Amino acid sequence: MALSVVMPALEMAQETGKLLAWLKQEGDAIRKGEPLLEIETDKAVFELEAPGDGVLAGVKSNAGDVVPVGQTIAWIVAPGEQPPVESEQPAAPSARIVTAPTPRPSPAAAPSAEGPRISPKARRMAEQHGVDISKVRGTGPGGTITGDDILAAAEAQKSAPQSAPEPAGLSTLARLMAERTTQSWTQTPHFFLVREVDAGALIEARKGLDPSITITDLLIATLARAVAKHPKMNASWTGSSIQLNPSVNISLAIAVKDGVVGAVIPDADKLPLAEIAARRKDLAEHARAGRLRPADITGGTFTLSNLGMFGIDAFSAIITPPQAAVLAVGRIADRVVPVNGQPGIRPMLTLTLSSDHRVIDGAQAAAFLGALAEAIATPQAMTT
Repeated sequence: MALSVVMPALEMAQETGKLLAWLKQEGDAIRKGEPLLEIETDKAVFELEAPGDGVLAGVKSNAGDVVPVGQTIAWIVAPGEQPPVESEQPAAPSARIVTAPTPRPSPAAAPSAEGPRISPKARRMAEQHGVDISKVRGTGPGGTITGDDILAAAEAQKSAPQSAPEPAGLSTLARLMAERTTQSWTQTPHFFLVREVDAGALIEARKGLDPSITITDLLIATLARAVAKHPKMNASWTGSSIQLNPSVNISLAIAVKDGVVGAVIPDADKLPLAEIAARRKDLAEHARAGRLRPADITGGTFTLSNLGMFGIDAFSAIITPPQAAVLAVGRIADRVVPVNGQPGIRPMLTLTLSSDHRVIDGAQAAAFLGALAEAIATPQAMTT
């Protein structure tokens, strides 16, 4: 039976994806799980794997094409089989349509009395480039203004003598990261809380563990369990209301070439420490090799960003929408602090919590950070 390969959806507001490159050619034999093509969305660049064995046929989209979510871009058929002729009728319930994950409709580009149809990504790009969308003609489905339309309009504006030159050599990941952080910083009301924690117990707890388990693994386990006890920290802003997420999915910020990706450990509050360490290691290796799967970067509900290994004492991180918080962790360093009323030297760790004030108030964030600090000071329960 022929399998359709469709443009997947990775986030609620995604309407299109850009096909960057085919990794297989039409007529090539395909094995299930092999990398098939590279796709760019608002969230990341990733490889889409083949959904089954067969032959690649009926390729409908080429490198550079912007394709609506859910649209068929190719087929995988049996040797000698022809790709199906698509009809106007919806697929029967038994048809195997492959997505990763299931596409979700978004109202973001619906017609509005306030302006033209425009995708969320294009709207952000218009604000970034100073483009008046009322003067842009959309070339997307139904006249929707796309990111390419905004870029074309921005290029036209650059003809003015005072226009600044476009930055050269910006990678796709770096560009996407710049767009996301700009959107978050300008649209999310951040506030920050800082807490110093004695990390002595954390260091002692690690000594009796497998050497492959890191301080970051202990922090993920401790953080996930603390988040589970404070539901507001695990919530999301939907645009008009607060959504409490049922699962604690910790997104770990991982530095890669030209940027940072958030790799997700689902249900981290329920996993044993050894499993967290194994998943963290696997995600880090895949991220640095550019081989993260769609499922690896979706569904995060709270982010941990640790720069301690780079010698950073403390920093403030930017929230990743629709998450409501991110914890920034610095290095463990010896400092002079009061110990039983006397000056003493202790290994101290600085935690900086960034929160979305639409979801979390100061007292709630303070209570959470206090509970997290207490858990880090007594991490024995995390070592099992």
